[in-house]
Formats: sequence, structure tokens, C-alpha cells
Amino acid sequence: MSIQYVVISPVRDEEMHLRSTIESMVSQAIRPIEWVIVNDGSTDGTAGIIDECIATYPWIHAIHRPNRGFRKSGGGVVEAFNEGLGALASKDWDFIVKLDGDLAFEPDYFQRCLTEFADEPRLGIGGGVICYLDNGTKRFEDGPAFHVRGATKIYRRTCWEAIGGFWPAPGWDTIDEVKANMLGWSTRSFTKLHLVHHRLTGSADGRWSGTVKNGRADYISGYHPLFMVAKCARRLASRQSAPDALALMYGFVSGYLKRIPQVDDPGLIAYLRREQLYRLFGRQTIWR
Repeated sequence: MSIQYVVISPVRDEEMHLRSTIESMVSQAIRPIEWVIVNDGSTDGTAGIIDECIATYPWIHAIHRPNRGFRKSGGGVVEAFNEGLGALASKDWDFIVKLDGDLAFEPDYFQRCLTEFADEPRLGIGGGVICYLDNGTKRFEDGPAFHVRGATKIYRRTCWEAIGGFWPAPGWDTIDEVKANMLGWSTRSFTKLHLVHHRLTGSADGRWSGTVKNGRADYISGYHPLFMVAKCARRLASRQSAPDALALMYGFVSGYLKRIPQVDDPGLIAYLRREQLYRLFGRQTIWR
């Protein structure tokens, strides 16, 4: 039996970029058996682009959610994804994909991703690396070896079911990988597979607000305070990244001050903090 995958794309106000993602998907050498695009209350022309798409391709379906009037960081994406998950008509899938609506990728992207999974049976979460085009040159963001960017994540079904889906809050795209590793799965980005991201991460909220959001996500995920200090200190060493360091720490500390709930899994937080301390002291860890 051939490997089958389904894709869910929560999108909001992606009129400028969604056509590029649709073109990339319909050009795939191995198409998904179903793609659900969840319009999360867009106020631009996103809905019309989706409706044009589903009229042409019967394997693409749409959900149009009402506009809540604001972007709901982290939790809004998860809510939209879960609505798409509940609407899937296909039940016999092997992999599920969370894919943003502002990406472009090569026609063999998913074929090569599935080959990576076939070659590594304990690989639970994977995906290509995100890049940006700067005057025609690819620019990449740094990240730990185990991390797969939230814009493009592929989950093996058995791993997806083991981790219990997404935590409905900022930090979901780290919590899922940490839990997968805690349960014995491996997670990693495929460094030779690139997707062009048409929008810088966090740019929808502005750079400062987006970085504060990341610090808040680190708090919600249960990051060790010493690890956060080291993370911010590294950015402070670069004058260009100093504002990001301040925004990260502000987002992290404000989580404590506002008593925002952290992920409701003490075992996962203990595992995460142990791995972070291992990283600080040069021991083997998922951060490598």
C-alpha cells in the first residue's frame, strides 16, 4: 500500500502569498489524499482564492471561520487546525501535515520528505527548513537540531497519536517535539529540503511583538530560567540582536508576573529542563 498523507493549512489574510502555496501543492509529485484549508477569519481576498481552488481540485476542501476581530497568538492556529482535523473525510492516512499558506516549495518536496521517514522508522516529526530570499540569496534562521518550524511540520500518525495533538497555546510547536523525544521518537529538520517563506517569522505582529510572543511561548513550554538567561545573553553579544534579547526576556518574565498557565504536563517540563541543563553543561541532549 502506498504512503498517504493529509494536509491542514490554517490561513489568515494570506491574499498575497496563498496562490504560491497552492501552486506548489498541486504540482507535487506525490499529492496528499486530502488538503483542508482553514480560512481563520481573513478580511482580505483569501476566501475567494480558496473558493477558486476548491472548484478546480476536488481533493482540496475549505473551512471558513468567522473573524474574531484579532490574531489569537498560538491558540488561534491550533483551534483552526483542530477544526480542519475534525473535518477530514480521509481516515486512512499515514502522515498529517501542518502547512502555512505563505510557502513555496519544489515539486518533489513531499516525496523526498516521505523518503526521510521511510528511512528512519523512529522519526516522528520532520520537515524541510525555512528560508527567506534576500536579493535572490537564501537566508536561514538558526534553530536546534530537533526543531521543525511550525510553518511546515509532518507527523507520523503513531507519533501524532502518542503526543495527543497540539497544546492549544503559544509554544505548541516546541512542546510537540519535546514530548515526542520524551516518548522515544526522534524529530528533526531535513537540511537539504528548503521552503521559501514569503513572510518573516513574527512579521504579522511586528518584530518586537513577535519576539515577545516567542519569549512567552518559551515560558509556557516550561523553559528553564538559566537556559533563557543563556539564550538572551547570546543575543546580547550581538548589537544587532540586543533588542531581540530584551523582547525575549520580557516575554518570558511577564509569563511569571501575569501567572499565565504553563503546559499542564510536569513530566514534560522536567524532561525539557533536564535537556536544557545538559546543553548548558556540554552534555548530550536533544539540542546537540
